Amino acid sequence: MNDVNGHYPSNGRVILHLDMNAFYCSVHEAEEPEIFAGKATAVSGSVEKRKGIIVTCSYAARKLGIRTGMNVREALRIDANLILITPNFDLYRRYSKGFMSIANQYTPLIEQVSIDECYLDITGSKLFGTPLHIAETIQKRIKQEWNLPCSIGVAPNKLLAKMASDMKKPNGITVLRRRDVPNILWEKPCVELFGIGQKTAEKLKKLHIHTIGELARTEESLLLKSFGVMGAWMKDAANGIDNNEVKSEREVNKSIGHTTTLPADLTNSEDINRVLLNLADQTSRRLRHQGLVAGTVQITIRKPDMTTITRSYTMDTPTHNMEEIHKQAQRLFAQHWRYGDPVRLLGITLQNLQPLQSSAIQLDLFSYNEEPKKEALTKVMDKLRDKFGESAVLTAGMLSDDPSSLIRDKKIRGTSLQKLEKDYEDRDKSK
Repeated sequence: MNDVNGHYPSNGRVILHLDMNAFYCSVHEAEEPEIFAGKATAVSGSVEKRKGIIVTCSYAARKLGIRTGMNVREALRIDANLILITPNFDLYRRYSKGFMSIANQYTPLIEQVSIDECYLDITGSKLFGTPLHIAETIQKRIKQEWNLPCSIGVAPNKLLAKMASDMKKPNGITVLRRRDVPNILWEKPCVELFGIGQKTAEKLKKLHIHTIGELARTEESLLLKSFGVMGAWMKDAANGIDNNEVKSEREVNKSIGHTTTLPADLTNSEDINRVLLNLADQTSRRLRHQGLVAGTVQITIRKPDMTTITRSYTMDTPTHNMEEIHKQAQRLFAQHWRYGDPVRLLGITLQNLQPLQSSAIQLDLFSYNEEPKKEALTKVMDKLRDKFGESAVLTAGMLSDDPSSLIRDKKIRGTSLQKLEKDYEDRDKSK
């Protein structure tokens, strides 16, 4: 035990960052190795429905030059035999719970930051061996029990653990200590420091700061003047300093939302309102499942030229009622859309969330007799849909074959594909 103690700091922490490699593609390979093992594969949206973006691709595909965020048509030009896979988020969730259940056996201090990565604080896990032994054991078990590859970073803080896990992929384990930072990180460009995007890196270049080492040596006053409080964070990060703790309990959702990319530009208000109805239905369902009500309804409208506007309205009384959410979304859309303009994407996000039990919901003087009946009917409909599927009970206005109806399918709704693609689009805009 004394030998193990020597591998842990007397003051400080030991953090692992566990990052699943090409997670979605790896899950499909684990499920059907006879079809996908060793092949160039990609999980992507539908080209026909204008969601043709590579969400992730296998390492065999990456060797050919195919990359996450690439347009599907471009990827197929690189490799006409690329296997395109429809996303299945039910499957991804099952595998995510699987590898997380293994990680949970080595420490209760786990922060899951996405479906395929998490931080582990193993400072108090000496019983299981040295940090490197724990990392090797977790990696080996995930491979044996779930047939999934992963990379793990071992470091004294979350920032360095994250950067370490990116250094050896797939199936790598990297130890990165603060004293290693000058030799390993300082020659790299600033954009490779986790948390610094392309735009910030370009701004740093204008200040003649090109590498992480130059950033580490820059006077903090200059960084504060140019970047505000983020400047102080960047200097610390470049020196390997990060005081953020592993948060073992996830915060309550700050918002709940869905977006849907349309198969063709919509210009008819009736079609648009049907899409908004389906979006209101699913967002309100998620509110009720979590025992929450929303105070603010926000809509997102994207045009064919990719310009995007968001508009919101804060209600006098918070709600989880679909009809109210739909009504406010319709009203916002009518106020901020010029009749006949084409729409490419629509979304509804519910904000200012609070627990239903602690919210003061006031009933309208003229409809309070009807509210209990509506509430009871909503509960019955929710139970039927929980048991028999999202399409078991629908209003006439929800019936359609456009993508807004597909968000009722949990297999493709997931984290959701639209959200992932929006992340990539936003990332591209920031570059």
